[in-house]
Amino acid sequence: MPEVFTYTFMQRAFLVGNMIALIAPLIGVFLIMKGLSQIGHTISHVALAGVALGILTGIYPVYPAILVSILAALGIEKIREKISDYAELSLSIILAAGMGIATILISLSDNSIGIMSYLFGSLTLVSELDLMIVIPMAVIIIVLVFLFYSGFFYLSFNEGDARLAGVPVKLLNILFMIIISITISLSLRIVGGLLIASLISIPVATGLQLARSFKETILYSILAALLSVNSGLITAYYLDLAPGGTVILLSVFYFLLAAIIKYLRERKGVQ
Repeated sequence: MPEVFTYTFMQRAFLVGNMIALIAPLIGVFLIMKGLSQIGHTISHVALAGVALGILTGIYPVYPAILVSILAALGIEKIREKISDYAELSLSIILAAGMGIATILISLSDNSIGIMSYLFGSLTLVSELDLMIVIPMAVIIIVLVFLFYSGFFYLSFNEGDARLAGVPVKLLNILFMIIISITISLSLRIVGGLLIASLISIPVATGLQLARSFKETILYSILAALLSVNSGLITAYYLDLAPGGTVILLSVFYFLLAAIIKYLRERKGVQ
C-alpha cells in the first residue's frame, strides 16, 4: 500500500474529499445551467463568517457555517425574486456583508491556525467529527437531487416554462439554495472557503467539453472532480502543498486537457 494511504488522517481526508467531489459538481451542473455560478462564490465567502463565529464561540465551525450560509442563500433568493434585473447587485451586497462580518470575527479570535484551515483547506485537521457530518449529509444531498431531478432540470433552463409545467418553482428554488449552502459548508475543510466555488464550477466546465447530453455532463463533471480531488490530495501530501490550491490547479489542468480533446474531436469531424 502506498505511504499516503497508511496514515489515518489521510484516509479521513480521502473519504471526505471524495464525498465532496461527488456532491460539488452534481450541484454545480444545475447552478451553472441556471446562470448562477456567482452564487456559489458568494456563499462560500459568507460561510467563512459562520466558521469564524464557530471558532470564536467554541462551536464546531461547520454548524454555524451551514446556518449562516442558508440564511445568506435564502436572502439571495428573496432578493432575486423581488429585483431579478439586479440579482448580481444582491450578490455583491451579501458577499461584502459576509466578508465584513468574517473579518471582524477573525480579528477577535486567537485561533488563527483554525481559521486558516477553513480558508485554504487542511489535510491534517480532518477529524472523525468531519466524517460523521460530511458523509451522511452528502448522501442526503445526493438522494434529494435525484428525487427532485426533473424539477431541478426544468429550473436550470427556464423557470417560466417550469412554472407552466406545474413545477413548484419557489419551493424547489429554496431547497436548491439550502443544498448549495450545505454543500459549500461541508467542503470548507478540504478545499477551503476561498476555493470551493472553483470546485463547483471547473469540473462542470470540464464535463461540458466532453458531454453530449445533460446527464453526460453530470457524469463527466463528477469524474473530473473525483480525479482532481484524489490526484490533488496525493500531490499535496508528497510535495507538502496546500491541498485546496493543488486540487483546484489540477482541476484547471484537466479542463484544459478536455478542451484540447474537444478541439481535436471537432477537427476530426466527430460529433
